[in-house]
Amino acid sequence: MQFDSLTPPTVEELITCDTEIMSGTPVFKNTRVPIKNLIDYLEVGESLDAFLEDFPSVSREQATQALELAKEMLLTHAYAHSH
Repeated sequence: MQFDSLTPPTVEELITCDTEIMSGTPVFKNTRVPIKNLIDYLEVGESLDAFLEDFPSVSREQATQALELAKEMLLTHAYAHSH
């Protein structure tokens, strides 16, 4: 999965929610790995490398783009509610 560095990927490009895949749990596109797994790993102090080693079907690019997207969404939400 290649992304243009000037155009951040959309949620739809990174994540799949399909009732036929993991009962609709949001997963990295073209995998069966829940997005929540990445957040859980980081939350308990595990590294991105440890996550990628345990879930080889997720590329480093997918994981970093998902984190970038989460960052942008959080910042946008924070700015919108700062006034």
